[in-house]
Amino acid sequence: MDNSKPQALLHICCAPDSTAVFERLKEEYEVIGFFHNPNIFPEAEYKKRLEEAEYVARKLKFKIVVPGYAQQEWGQAVKDLEAEPEKGKRCDVCFRFNLQATAKKAIGMGIPFFTTTLTISPHKITEMIFKAGRDAAMKYGLKFLELDFKKKEGFKRSLELSREMNLYRQNYCGCRHSM
Repeated sequence: MDNSKPQALLHICCAPDSTAVFERLKEEYEVIGFFHNPNIFPEAEYKKRLEEAEYVARKLKFKIVVPGYAQQEWGQAVKDLEAEPEKGKRCDVCFRFNLQATAKKAIGMGIPFFTTTLTISPHKITEMIFKAGRDAAMKYGLKFLELDFKKKEGFKRSLELSREMNLYRQNYCGCRHSM
């Protein structure tokens, strides 16, 4: 543990996205990964993404916390939003669900900062993610790191690192409704 750097809890949606994000964050923070993704369906897909995220954590030498697979809980959160289009209300609820859980975990671990790999994706609405993060930070008295990781060619770098590490790269966001 590097006591000279503050800790930051990083919500990880998938291994490829965590690569370039970790690379950028490690300069200023002691990064601890948090693989909280009960939205991922089916469970076999969840397990595949988790294995890959754990591989990246070992390879890049950071700790990863995994709270478990709670698909039913997430299903209740997005109930009646199944027909929403990608980037719609269901995604907003999903971001909030995962970032609230991340903030709650950060509080429990005594970590003052948190952020997410979600902003590296060119397929996500960054401001929607930032709003969910700010709201979670306010609720738990933490600091959400509003970093748009796709900037400075972050997404391109994640593709390069994914190829170098031969990572599995999924072709959908994760939930059954985005398949």
